[in-house]
Amino acid sequence: MNEQNRNLILATVLSFAVIMIWTAFFPPEDIPVAPTQETAVSTEGGALPAADPVAGAPTAPTDVPEPVADAPRVEIKTDVLSGSLSLLGGRIDDLALTNYRETLDPGAETVRLLRPVGEVGAYFATFGWTATDGIDPANVPGPDTEWALESGDVLTPSTPVTLVWDNSAGQTFRTEVGVDDDFMFTFTQSVENTGAQPVAARPYGLIRRHGQPDDLKNFFILHEGLVRMTDGELEETDYDAITEYDIDPRERTQAERLDVSSSGWIGYTDHYWMTTLIPDQSSPFRSTSKYFDNRDLYQAEAVMAPQTVAPGASATVSTRFFAGAKEWEAIRDYENEGGVQGFLDSIDWGWFFFLTKPIFWLLHTLNLAIGNMGWSIIALTFILKALVLPLAYKSYVSMAKMKELQPEMEALKERSGDDRQAMQQGMMKLYKDNKVNPAAGCLPILLQIPIFFSLYKVIFVTIELRHAAWIGWIKDLSVPDPSSIFNLFGALPWAAPEPGSILALVMIGILPILLGVSMWLQQKLNPAPTDPTQQMIFAWMPWVFMFMLGSFASGLVIYWIANNIITFGQQYFIMRSHGAKPDVFGNIKSSVRRKKEAKDAAEPAKKEGK
Repeated sequence: MNEQNRNLILATVLSFAVIMIWTAFFPPEDIPVAPTQETAVSTEGGALPAADPVAGAPTAPTDVPEPVADAPRVEIKTDVLSGSLSLLGGRIDDLALTNYRETLDPGAETVRLLRPVGEVGAYFATFGWTATDGIDPANVPGPDTEWALESGDVLTPSTPVTLVWDNSAGQTFRTEVGVDDDFMFTFTQSVENTGAQPVAARPYGLIRRHGQPDDLKNFFILHEGLVRMTDGELEETDYDAITEYDIDPRERTQAERLDVSSSGWIGYTDHYWMTTLIPDQSSPFRSTSKYFDNRDLYQAEAVMAPQTVAPGASATVSTRFFAGAKEWEAIRDYENEGGVQGFLDSIDWGWFFFLTKPIFWLLHTLNLAIGNMGWSIIALTFILKALVLPLAYKSYVSMAKMKELQPEMEALKERSGDDRQAMQQGMMKLYKDNKVNPAAGCLPILLQIPIFFSLYKVIFVTIELRHAAWIGWIKDLSVPDPSSIFNLFGALPWAAPEPGSILALVMIGILPILLGVSMWLQQKLNPAPTDPTQQMIFAWMPWVFMFMLGSFASGLVIYWIANNIITFGQQYFIMRSHGAKPDVFGNIKSSVRRKKEAKDAAEPAKKEGK
């Protein structure tokens, strides 16, 4: 086998290996199954108790069960949120995202982010105080304190509500709750001291989640779990890693805390949704992540500095709470205009963040102008191909020169015979004399790999691609093409195979077929190689890729099809500019003719074998 054949086979094997490994690590997304509706009584830990100085840690009795109480509620109503706030602990524990549905089916349920204790998957945020000096721990409000509604009837962007609790020991606590037009709540906690002695207490906010989410993806490419920013340093911890925290003897639970920080935030991130505590960025605070093993309870805390309140005085602390969809524009505005440092990093941009961030920005900008994410992906492909055109041009020119040198290379091979060293030296001289770089043809492939991976990441993790339609049957660019050969693309009266099944991998849809055809046509710009091994590899490559990429997100397949078509056009015009005259139809005919001749030649051998 000559060197060219060996290099070609090696490149092909490596390409297939990359895709096979990618498919193994990043299989097609499972369709989430709605959890059964059943009730369960929680027995999670009680109120956050007294805390020591800021550098220390509160101790938490994990053996105190939390009752399931039917407390009065305050309605939450905005253009994008609906739900209610419980006066038990002042909890936000009932929140739905009105602009998002669980599926594309007609009448599908609205995405519900937060749930109260007593429901499966309870998930909520609450705010309170811990006593530090001069005040009994029982005289500060915690997660189980029942507040009274002092002002406001419905929580809207224009009408905040105020909760009040008097401990009958000289201190009155208030919490004013506001919400903006997107997903940010503001909790302004205050304490008024009418007693005769100074008191010190420390405000906190916490998020509690009962168990892992039902729709946890467990994807290597996607982070789900704790996300925390501390003085510019991002930390991401999976749920499984949280359960392996060391036991903290002061807390009697598994916990991991950070020392006092001056800026940052802490919370939990899902595929498309997030809850985040954002303390006042001008004051020190401590963020802590905990896991209560006996109750399968995850807890994220932000504990602020103690507030010492003299007799007749008051103290106020403000904390923000994000609860909603990870929309790029909203999160960007909170970072740029709201002063939430590094908030855009709550979206999982991955290792190629230097590519995924600008690629998404460009895609989002194109979508604002075009109004259709599918066409925006195609426009993005044109722009990316234009950016790499200078390198691609050199590559195509080098490939054209290599073809021109093919007769000389064949002659050199015949002269060298079995002397491989002489042949290699002759090849290098031939390349040098004609200023040809044999590796230049790999440049377009090498450039495509990081772009392909980054675009895959963008399409998978960003909510802007979720349920984004393109044309006709493509209603969601973040999932594979729903059409299938199995039912003749909807012509037959039965459903397509379930996504992720073996049958679905074989009975591919329209887009994967177009992908295979576009790769096949791109090959036909050049005559088929004379070497049988090369012929076989080139003949099978489009169809292997067609099935391999058939289970990828529709948006990514659209990008690959557009990329093939643009590459076809670029190669065609570059070849014409160098005097070559591509004959696509002639190459197709000669390919068919060679197959027929090979078949006819094989017939006598079969007859002799009989």
